[in-house]
Amino acid sequence: MGERRNDGLMALFFFVVGLEIKRELVVGELQDRRAAMLPALAALGGVVLPAVLFLLVVGGGPEARGWGVPLATDIAFAVGVLALLGSRIPAGVKLFLLSVAIVDDIIAVGIIAVAYTDSLEHGWLLAASAGLIVVAAMRRFGVASILLYVPVALFVWYATLHSGVHATIAGVVLGLMTPARPVSGRDVLGDLQHGLHPISAFLVVPLFALANAGVDLRGGALGDAAGSSVAWAIVVGLLVGKVVGIGGATWLALRLGIGTLPSDVPPRLVWGVAALAGIGFTVSLFIADLAYTDAVQVTQAKVGVFAASTTAAVIGSGLLVTLTRRSRG
Repeated sequence: MGERRNDGLMALFFFVVGLEIKRELVVGELQDRRAAMLPALAALGGVVLPAVLFLLVVGGGPEARGWGVPLATDIAFAVGVLALLGSRIPAGVKLFLLSVAIVDDIIAVGIIAVAYTDSLEHGWLLAASAGLIVVAAMRRFGVASILLYVPVALFVWYATLHSGVHATIAGVVLGLMTPARPVSGRDVLGDLQHGLHPISAFLVVPLFALANAGVDLRGGALGDAAGSSVAWAIVVGLLVGKVVGIGGATWLALRLGIGTLPSDVPPRLVWGVAALAGIGFTVSLFIADLAYTDAVQVTQAKVGVFAASTTAAVIGSGLLVTLTRRSRG
């Protein structure tokens, strides 16, 4: 029951992520290939280097299965921390962070689908595909009522859950299939984002955190985590890997003339954005539960995620405030 609850919560979470991705791809920052190139390369650097560093720290064995834990950025928490800094931070910083995090999560979703999927049940997979075809047909005939899509979407999620492909993929695919432009005069995507984003941010994420983030630190668990290669690999991946990967890839791309930053974002602020991207939290906790079955390793991974995400929030905020002052000074 707990696993089904997690799958349901995260399918809704990733559906909202899918909506954000679709809007950015069709009418947002990522529709312009040149504008999209820089955050795409930055995100790629922020995925590859954390994975490499994680594997270098753990050195192989069953611990290596958690290589996906430090890859994803928690969009809600990273943007939330940025919002706390207020108007003192240029608006373009949020745009760049959001673009990087969205590409980052596209890669993370692909990794979940490939690396953390069990054996496939082809009958259920065909059923899920049939449900998606029904959704596409409804779109083709101009069905704009969101309520009519709900039972089909639930069927797609249920079939995907039993297919062996992780059910969160159903959420992303359904989000990407949502029309970004008005249907019969109705902004379906906008209505869904407006209605579901608060539920995802203020209900789904906290419920998931309460259900999964609890770490029993009794019995020397904290000391075990401090001496654990898994915990340290996650910390190094989310802190060093994200900062150097995103910051380095952005610096190199700008030097080569590939892509541009928003006009109000000096290049030095990228390092603050890169640090905030080390806030993995929700997605990292989710992948940790997929990667490990041993309770001790799960606890070690969660301690690493908490430590790294908290540190990333503090360092990223400090860098952005300090570097913004210097830029204006």
